[in-house]
Parts: sequence; C-alpha cells; structure tokens
Amino acid sequence: MTDTPDRNRRKSRVGVVVSDGADKTIAVEIQLSRAHPKYGKVVRKNRKLQAHDEANDARVGDTVRIVETRPLSKTKRWRLDEVLERAR
Repeated sequence: MTDTPDRNRRKSRVGVVVSDGADKTIAVEIQLSRAHPKYGKVVRKNRKLQAHDEANDARVGDTVRIVETRPLSKTKRWRLDEVLERAR
C-alpha cells in the first residue's frame, strides 16, 4: 500500500484567469488536448472553470494553478492554489 492513496489526491489544473469581476471568484480557462480515440489527431478543447480566490489575489491574464475542492457554490468546485505567473 502506498503512503498517499489515489482517493486523497486532489486534481489540479493550470490555466489563465479570464475574469475576476465577482468577489472571491475567478474564471479560469484551461486547455485540454488529447488524441482522438479512432483517428489519433490531437483534439484541443477549452474549458472555463469557476474557482474560489479568498484573497482576491488573481487578476485577468495571470497564469494560476487551481485544485479540486468540495462544492462551494452551484458552479464553484475549485479553489486557487497559487499564482504561477503575473500578467504584464
């Protein structure tokens, strides 16, 4: 048995903040890319996730890491982990 079972690991995603208008909430766009199951061509999709930002730290254009958490509202299931790169 391992020290950290799979059920205790939280998913994390890296994306760009596209909106910070709401209080303590940011919208983060992540890019998903995977090979098509039959044809093998790489298919890219964008997904926008709502994340909790307790300190209102992130701004539009920042690259951030978000982690999965318990449901915080109807649409928020992620929270801000850290700001990786600030927008210029």
